[in-house]
Amino acid sequence: MTPRDGSDVHDNRWSDLDRPPLNGTGLSRSLVREGGLWSSVEVLPRTGSTNTDLVARAAAGTADEGAVLVAEEQSAGRGRLDRTWTAPPRSGLFFSVLVKPGDHEVPVERWGWLPLLTGVAVATALSSAAGVDTALKWPNDLLVTVGDEERKAGGILAEASGSGGVVVGVGLNVSLRADQLPVPGAGSLALAGAKVLDREPVLRAVLRSFERWYVQWCAAEGDPGLSGLQETYAAGCATLGRSVRALLPGDRELVGEAVAVDGDGRLVIAGADGRREAVGAGDIVHLRPA
Repeated sequence: MTPRDGSDVHDNRWSDLDRPPLNGTGLSRSLVREGGLWSSVEVLPRTGSTNTDLVARAAAGTADEGAVLVAEEQSAGRGRLDRTWTAPPRSGLFFSVLVKPGDHEVPVERWGWLPLLTGVAVATALSSAAGVDTALKWPNDLLVTVGDEERKAGGILAEASGSGGVVVGVGLNVSLRADQLPVPGAGSLALAGAKVLDREPVLRAVLRSFERWYVQWCAAEGDPGLSGLQETYAAGCATLGRSVRALLPGDRELVGEAVAVDGDGRLVIAGADGRREAVGAGDIVHLRPA
């Protein structure tokens, strides 16, 4: 149906019946509780970037730890290395959360584990809530299998904000169809054969999983070993055991086998000469077997 007033069809919350809108009130009722992590859940019909919005709110002191900001559509979603993230309205989950690990006596040097913690939380939630096996590509990509091909279905971006705050954003393709993929190598839960594509139960599962892992990690003062995070991440990391090319800052390149994730969350790569180097930042390419 074409709107009689000529307005944008995306302004109609029910313009795509296969992609119903999220119920912000219902999400708040199910997630916000006394003594829990989540303090508020807000759903925006459209924004540039939930990370940008929540970082600004945290800096202004108008957002508490546990604030969750969700967008039905993002026009300027961001990934690592200034990459953009776009998708049709209501085709995915695009949300950011604010946490303050310093308030829980987690040393700053361990905050780098937050993107990896988020990956573990999302992957474990998707397995139980959507019936999809999700692998983790170091440091922040979510991979699904479409046919016999490994594809990126989501990404994670963490940014410091305010005094002791970190905003962690997640973008996840849920019902994206093959003809809607932004790039050929992208994937979605739908293309991976997910049993559930209703975004509300999936989002609830992801946020509850994040809360469990975050509380456990904070209780261990951010220790990845004591909290079980390091072992769980390694078990679900598709990068480990693979030949990789690491594109490092300063236009440096390192090729070798990814053999471990160390206690600081860095990827350990063994070169052809047997020497090992821990990589804390960079773009990782999974190389195909010769």
